[in-house]
Amino acid sequence: MPNDQPRVRLIFTALLFVLLLAALDQTIVSTALPTIVGDLGGIAHLSWVVTAYLLAATITGPLYGKLGDLYGRKKVLQSAIVVFLVGSVLCGLAQSMAQLIVFRALQGLGAGGLMVVTLAVVGDIIPPRERGRYQGYFGAVFGVSTVVGPLLGGFFVDNLSWRWIFYVNLPVGAIALSIIAVAFHTREVHTRHAMDYLGAALLAGALASVVLFTSLGGTTWGWSSPQVIGLIVASIVLTPLFVLVEARAAEPILPLSLFRNHTFSLTSAIGFIVGFALFGAVTYLPLYLQVTKGSSPTVSGLQLVPLMAGVLVTSILSGQLITKLGRYRVFPIMGTALVAVAMVLLSRLEVGTSVWVAAGFAFVLGLGLGMVMQVLVLAVQNAVDRSVMGVATSGSTMFRQIGGSIGVALFGTIFANRVHVELAHRLPSGVKVPNTINPEGIKHLPPQTHAAFQAAFAEALHPVFVTAAGISVFAFVLTWFLREVPLKIGAQPGEVMTPPGDPESVAA
Repeated sequence: MPNDQPRVRLIFTALLFVLLLAALDQTIVSTALPTIVGDLGGIAHLSWVVTAYLLAATITGPLYGKLGDLYGRKKVLQSAIVVFLVGSVLCGLAQSMAQLIVFRALQGLGAGGLMVVTLAVVGDIIPPRERGRYQGYFGAVFGVSTVVGPLLGGFFVDNLSWRWIFYVNLPVGAIALSIIAVAFHTREVHTRHAMDYLGAALLAGALASVVLFTSLGGTTWGWSSPQVIGLIVASIVLTPLFVLVEARAAEPILPLSLFRNHTFSLTSAIGFIVGFALFGAVTYLPLYLQVTKGSSPTVSGLQLVPLMAGVLVTSILSGQLITKLGRYRVFPIMGTALVAVAMVLLSRLEVGTSVWVAAGFAFVLGLGLGMVMQVLVLAVQNAVDRSVMGVATSGSTMFRQIGGSIGVALFGTIFANRVHVELAHRLPSGVKVPNTINPEGIKHLPPQTHAAFQAAFAEALHPVFVTAAGISVFAFVLTWFLREVPLKIGAQPGEVMTPPGDPESVAA
């Protein structure tokens, strides 16, 4: 075994911590939001606590990918961690909702680099043939954080303070920073680069427009409001402008040549669709458990543990098999098939469905997801030149996030329209549909009204999951066009490899 192997394992441990930070903060806030509003006020701006973080992380991801390719990943990753931790401290100290939103955006500016640069560093230090096993562990971290995030948030709210959902990042981030500083060695290379500032600004504007109108349209702002129409027009105008600028840029922020790469284009499309179906549909599983089955937020989180278990099993198993066999194409095919089957099963949820049956359906969904997400990243990194590995990784992640944002918006519209129709049909005469509906309030309704809400919510979820199933089938069809590019042996496991675009920027 090479002498560098223990050091690479140490670096990988730090990367797991970094990825855990990024993944947890996407979910840990959810259970604390009602308490935060009770403390700080500003319920009208509640959605911005989530949207500000998502928006900042999405628009900065491609920028971090490019900076890592140009200047080496160590400094870029360390900078992202520091920005994230500063944002976390300020979020914990926030004294108003406006402050919290601003500090969540700052936290998101750092978070955008955590995931992208971490995945790219794995591409630098692990040869493709060995990478499947390590990517599997990353998939497991995502699966764990999906369920542990809300549970951890609930624990801090109940036993300490909502502010600890941000302070908990500090020790984890400090450990990651220390390990990276000691174990991840680089050599300084002084090379002048022509940074594509105009392209970065246009991409940020286009992504911001898409994320904002999909996240806030139909909720904070009506779909026909001037704000939403303006954002849609901006996204339509800025996207082609970005393409024109990138075609002429010396060092584009997202090289258009990547889209001529069959694997990058296809995996980006598959990731977009899977993100669309996954984030759009899974958002409503806790709602089913809380409203229809009467579970508390914490208990509903525990009831989704099978989803996490499914992701854990297939993420690690597929990673091990990819390393052993040197093949990856079969896993996205099997994974998207299982996701589609799971969505069909979830569309059959009724008021009388056992919680254990619902958990079983969630487990099937987890099994499918564990074979898709990280394998797509592996396929992209194996198919592109290592000088553009950072932007290829960030591009792949970006399309999945955009898909998720649009999916949540579309499924939210489908669900809201159907639930109001169902309630109008089922509620006893004389009972009006309330403007605001929340699980806790529904529990205290009169029995007949409560039963009507349970049935309406269960019925309203059917078209959501049916639509998600159809979209997942489309992803399944696309996976058959994925080519099996032989996994490169590259350097020996444990050698820290260097991207040809910047010969020594991540040298051992």
